[in-house]
Amino acid sequence: MKKSWIFIAAGLLFCLPAVAQNNKGGHNGVGGGHVPAHGPAPAPRGPASGGGQQHGAPPSAAPENRGQENRAPETPQAEHRVNQNPGPGNRSYRDQPGHPEAPHVHANDTWVGHDTGRNDPHYHLDHPWEHGHFTGGIGRGHVWRLAGGGPSRFWFGGFYFSVADYDLSYCADWDWAGDQIVIYDDPDHVGWYLAYNVRLGTYVHVEYLGS
Repeated sequence: MKKSWIFIAAGLLFCLPAVAQNNKGGHNGVGGGHVPAHGPAPAPRGPASGGGQQHGAPPSAAPENRGQENRAPETPQAEHRVNQNPGPGNRSYRDQPGHPEAPHVHANDTWVGHDTGRNDPHYHLDHPWEHGHFTGGIGRGHVWRLAGGGPSRFWFGGFYFSVADYDLSYCADWDWAGDQIVIYDDPDHVGWYLAYNVRLGTYVHVEYLGS
């Protein structure tokens, strides 16, 4: 009997590192059940906030065009839904070995990729909040389980959402009938929320479609 207790104790000690790893995030500290305590901070404002190389954002305005950065884009990108998918050469989000090639959140709640600023044309909406605001609960204390659909229209708890066209490739590995997600406010892009996948640690921009 005494030997049995020794084996049980040894087994519990062996499992502790795995439990600790799960609390800190999944593979290499991303996902695996980790829920960020907060959403991303607003990106620095101004023409340089897009960085010129992030999400394929346009370079900073030339001297003769400065002062016009806050104007709505006068290109096809200003349509209600931007019909453009990010290509593999636009930007790499794999900031550390083993991290996903998609916007993601570290175990220390650092949001990787949400830094292109308020003027990013990929997230322009002609009619922000067209279907109202999501009232089901935002942030860490509200974990939802996806109940069906796909990127163009998915739902949970009687609420419906759609993924931004520009972010479609970032959620190709989501389970739309089982993954847990958390909705966060987007501090930069008017009319959008951020849907964070608890299993994978990745996130995408989503528009609320109503209930």
